[in-house]
Amino acid sequence: MRTSRRAIVAFVLGATALAAPALAFDGAPVNPKEATIPVVTTLPGTATAVRGKVAPAAVPQETSLSALQYAAEGGHPIAQWKLGRMYANGDGVAQDDVRAFEYFSRIANAHADDSPSAPQAQVVANAFVALGRYYLSGIPNSKVKADPDRAREMFSYAASYFGNADAQYDLARLYLKTPDASREDFRYGARWLGLAAQKGQHEAQALLGQMLFNGDRLPRQAARGLMWLTLARDSAGADETWIKESYNRALAKASDDDRAMCLQMLEQWVQGRRE
Repeated sequence: MRTSRRAIVAFVLGATALAAPALAFDGAPVNPKEATIPVVTTLPGTATAVRGKVAPAAVPQETSLSALQYAAEGGHPIAQWKLGRMYANGDGVAQDDVRAFEYFSRIANAHADDSPSAPQAQVVANAFVALGRYYLSGIPNSKVKADPDRAREMFSYAASYFGNADAQYDLARLYLKTPDASREDFRYGARWLGLAAQKGQHEAQALLGQMLFNGDRLPRQAARGLMWLTLARDSAGADETWIKESYNRALAKASDDDRAMCLQMLEQWVQGRRE
């Protein structure tokens, strides 16, 4: 993957941001105007024709896959993202992490310098996140070996330049979970965790809620911790039992005052997100 001047600037800006005073974790909404990842149903140029042929109203899966591959080979980042996800999950194709890694790498290599406000920016950011996660554990029987430092670079770029909440959460976990983490590492991790939580990343909300409720390396704020855990629980998937269990444990231990204050904070959060 090439290293661009903009990438270097982004890392410098990210380091500057981290040097600012630590977040107060007050739950104040930031109302980010987040772009959503486009869901590929029909690609530009394929709605009416695929390689010059009129597309039928109901496109068979094989034709749809061919259209995605055609668009991906033409450099369409959304098609590349969709194919990468398909191969990563084994969705309609044989599961193949190496091919998924290749598609994500194409996006990162070609679009690292794209503006964070570009329509495809979140797709590009998520490609960096996907690459970072592959570098964390590596891909068995491939040239992609576990490389935590490389993973951190991927997360750092997506977190600082694109402001991606998933990258901010993954980066926070790297700083917080390092066995020999320094005080400075923890400060960086806590800051990234707070940024991701404020953007609505529910895993970050859950982890931050745990830490605040239990006073885990942060001053204990039971009501605020319960607020974050409540928000995380409401967004958690069916398989994310750790979030629901954390919420249930905190709720059982919380005092009546903690619960009442938590409710007030939740009302302020919802109101802030509407404004």
